[in-house]
Amino acid sequence: MFSFGQLIFALCFLIGFTLIIIFSYRSDKKKQPSYFKGSYKIVVGFFIAFSALVLIKYLTQK
Repeated sequence: MFSFGQLIFALCFLIGFTLIIIFSYRSDKKKQPSYFKGSYKIVVGFFIAFSALVLIKYLTQK
């Protein structure tokens, strides 16, 4: 499906992208904290929705 090189690239990209997003979020949160109140609710909602999609896919594959 994917070559070994593509998997390595995807892993490096994911790690790098995540680190950049975290760094940007922290620096923006320090500058304008009023914009980020309650942002954890969005993250929790995203993970719930993503988990529901994975569960639906898993249950319908049989």
